[in-house]
Amino acid sequence: MAETKIGVVGCGGRMGRALVGEIVAAGCRVAGGSEVPASPLLGQDVGELAGVGTLGLKVVADAATVFQASDVVLDFTLAAASTAHAKLAAETGRALVLGTTGLDRAQGDAVRAAAKHAPILWAANFSLGVNLLLSLVENAAQRLGEDYDIEVLEMHHRHKVDAPSGTALALGEAAAKGRAIELAARSQRVRDGHTGARKAGDIGFATLRGGDVAGEHSVIFAAAGERLELTHRATTRLVFARGAIHAARWVAGKPPGLYDMRNVLDLKR
Repeated sequence: MAETKIGVVGCGGRMGRALVGEIVAAGCRVAGGSEVPASPLLGQDVGELAGVGTLGLKVVADAATVFQASDVVLDFTLAAASTAHAKLAAETGRALVLGTTGLDRAQGDAVRAAAKHAPILWAANFSLGVNLLLSLVENAAQRLGEDYDIEVLEMHHRHKVDAPSGTALALGEAAAKGRAIELAARSQRVRDGHTGARKAGDIGFATLRGGDVAGEHSVIFAAAGERLELTHRATTRLVFARGAIHAARWVAGKPPGLYDMRNVLDLKR
């Protein structure tokens, strides 16, 4: 759908601006952009803000108007805002591509409820490489026994507010699925002080923050005498923006339901 009309909520953030730029680069139509009511960016041209020239669209505070003007809306904002945007998707029937991470259980349930009334594509990461990595991790975890300890290591830029990252948790879920265990019951998020020996079968997480790292994730399978490491490194956030536009074009016009990037890339088993 070359003329897919795509709106961006949170269009003034780093990711929001990248999304606007990629919409234009993909030959789609920018339908509108919104920011929070107190933002100093309100009234500015959405295209000029993203560095792609004047589009004749002003940044607005009312996200509902962006939904009304769009075939699909992109949301890479904050958990509380994303819950409200999912409700708007349900009310308008517009498609939503959701890349926000850090949602709690109640917020996740709200997104799932909204997906009964609108097509919502929700993914922790929109990179093709990362989504292939998820499948590789599940397969490796299934084939390697508990004598292989699993550790998930991730690093992001200093501004990221949630930890572990949504992608790291998705990788942990993939490993847990491969092992046929519940991640919540077997994950080890924090180690500090005298922790004792590592519990066999646990999935550990380590988080690094600093600089301008777009995103690095490794899943380590460590056994006596050998170690397997599966790693993905993103050097620019444009990787995620391009994947999000690909997802937007795919989900536009789909029936209500909850989708993810494995649907888009036909990676579902």
